[in-house]
Amino acid sequence: MIWKLAETGMNVARMNMSHGDHQSHQKVIDLVKEYNAENTDGNTIAIMLDTKGPEVRSGDVPEPIMLEEGQEFNFTITRGVSTIDTVSVNYDDFISDVEAGDILLVDGGMMSLAVKSKTTDTVKCVVVDGGELKSRRHLNVRGKSATLPSITEKDWEDIKFGVENGVDFYAVSFVKDANVIHELKAYLKSANADIHVIPKIESADSIPNLQSIIAASDGAMVARGDLGAELPVEEVPLLQEEIIRTCRSMQKPVIVATNMLESMIDHPTPTRAEVSDIAIAVREAADAIMLSGETAHGKYPLKAVKVMHTVALRTEASLYDPTKAPSLVARPQALLNDDFCKSQLSKMFGSHATMMANTLRTPIIVFTRVGSMAVLLSHYRPSSTIYAFTNEVRVKQRLALYQGVVPILMEFSDDAEETFSRAITSLLDGKYMSEGDYVTLVQSGSQSIWREESTHHIQVRKAQR
Repeated sequence: MIWKLAETGMNVARMNMSHGDHQSHQKVIDLVKEYNAENTDGNTIAIMLDTKGPEVRSGDVPEPIMLEEGQEFNFTITRGVSTIDTVSVNYDDFISDVEAGDILLVDGGMMSLAVKSKTTDTVKCVVVDGGELKSRRHLNVRGKSATLPSITEKDWEDIKFGVENGVDFYAVSFVKDANVIHELKAYLKSANADIHVIPKIESADSIPNLQSIIAASDGAMVARGDLGAELPVEEVPLLQEEIIRTCRSMQKPVIVATNMLESMIDHPTPTRAEVSDIAIAVREAADAIMLSGETAHGKYPLKAVKVMHTVALRTEASLYDPTKAPSLVARPQALLNDDFCKSQLSKMFGSHATMMANTLRTPIIVFTRVGSMAVLLSHYRPSSTIYAFTNEVRVKQRLALYQGVVPILMEFSDDAEETFSRAITSLLDGKYMSEGDYVTLVQSGSQSIWREESTHHIQVRKAQR
């Protein structure tokens, strides 16, 4: 199934540490690595470990409890309680975090209860919207975040498991401020682990700190489920747009997640609203769109991936205007200014390379050791594919998350022309292009390869063996 998902359009395999154990996740990691080892010139699958985070959940119940509107129902911090009108919660400070008048949401709002009063160990509620309460259901308080630490003891164990297995990304749940990111990055540095950190923006507390969180991170995930539980649901589309815009302004990847094809957990076709949701995320310039339950336990995982893949491709095809130049980030006179730096020159070349590729309708080839030029080109959203050749495995894996980038691992020789020729031959062999097609070749970025430090190249070449 991992093979089939990859061939249908999966770029990143996300492991949700809220479920399963290290043994089951190890099996997935091994299968993905095996796939990557056998597909060296094709689709690369990155590995993302998604931490459980400080979730507040109800306790185990022997059988589902039906909650009726107007019924009195209680939550207690006493462990192991399960009666017709009271269940446990797994969080000792639950009592101090909630107040009379608060609205408790179960499973992101599938059920809701109004808090009426509380004692030293119990919160007493009245059911507003009823339903079936099952074991270990997620609890939110509308407009509030729990005072739990963002990284729990279990998370640290899972993070160490990720370091041991060389995963590519951590998705960190319920990040409230940038301190969490700094703490995790300091640990990764001490462990000599090259793993990028993606905060999940899903708590009310994270919104005021959005700029500093993303600035400290390597991207962001719009986790709309809990975001829509802690904040009014009508705010979610506006926050999605703001988070995407913030990531784009910092040239960092952004993932839109949760409920994208929820109906396909049980049905073979999506709702038309879900199709529009995917298209909107693409049009807002998200780098990636994510499936959760649809592929974790849904009945139609391959169909869900195919729908997402084809809708994204079709939407992307409608976005590009080859006559419209990407916005230049350096002023025309910038070269004359003392404050001009190499990064501005790279941005200018990235912009012009995109404009040239769009005008000539050619794919782009870039050679990169650290990935910076491939990331920059992705930021400008050229109308054709960016083939990013790198001699670093970690860079190849990481680039799998960026929009429009096909990362390919290849050893570089000291002879630039010989390396160019091998790259073009590999694209011809992989049927990514045909003999006689033209390509735009970019040599620029934070590290010079086969060029003088002060020289940047954009070339157009005809593909031939």
